[in-house]
Amino acid sequence: MATVLEANTRTDLRKSVSNKLRTDGYVPAVLYGKDTESKPVSVPNITFIKTIREVGRNGIIELDVEGESEKHKVIVHDIQVDPIKDYLVHIDFFEVDLKSEMEADVSVNLQGDAPGEKEGGILSPLLYNVTVRALPTDIPEEIAVDISELGVGDSVQIADLASGKGFEFVNEPEETVVTVLPPEQEKEPEEEQGQEPELVGADEEDGENKSE
Repeated sequence: MATVLEANTRTDLRKSVSNKLRTDGYVPAVLYGKDTESKPVSVPNITFIKTIREVGRNGIIELDVEGESEKHKVIVHDIQVDPIKDYLVHIDFFEVDLKSEMEADVSVNLQGDAPGEKEGGILSPLLYNVTVRALPTDIPEEIAVDISELGVGDSVQIADLASGKGFEFVNEPEETVVTVLPPEQEKEPEEEQGQEPELVGADEEDGENKSE
C-alpha cells in the first residue's frame, strides 16, 4: 500500500504567497500527468521529507488533495532546493498509470574502492543518474555500480550493467558511467632560472657591425 501524503490546493500563485507558504512550513508544488490537468498544490515540508525517506526517491505516493474524493498515485518527478539556504523551493508530482511503463532517472551508487586509485589514477564518475524504463512500481531506488576491480584506464559502461527483473536501461550501451583516468603527466621543467634571456635583435646588430 502506497504512503498517503495530504495536499492543499493553491489558487493564489503570487510569489509573495508562495514565500508565505514556505514560512508557514509548506512547500509549493504542482500535480500533473499524462492524463492529468496541471494543478497547483502545497504539502507540509516535514511530512514530505519523512515520506520521501520512507518510500524512496522513486517510490509511489498517494497524494490526497483536499476536496477530492480519489487519491492520486504519484512519483516525485522533480525537487527544487535553494542552493544557498538548502530549503525546499518547489516539488513536481507526476501522476502515474501503474499498468503503463514510464521512464525515470535513477541515481548511480558507486560501491567499493577502485584499485586504480591506489596506483595514482583518478576516479572520474561521468553519469550520476541513468534513465530506466519500467512500470512505476518496478523503478529501482538506485543503480549499484561495483568499482572494486577498476584499474587505471578501466571503465564501466551502460552495457556492463545488468538490467533488473522489471526494468531496462534507456541510455546508449556505450555510454560510460565511471572510469579511472591515468595519473596526470608531469609538466616539462621550465627553463633554468637565472639564465640570461637572449636579446631580441642582437644577432642582427652583431651582423651589421661585422659588415661595417
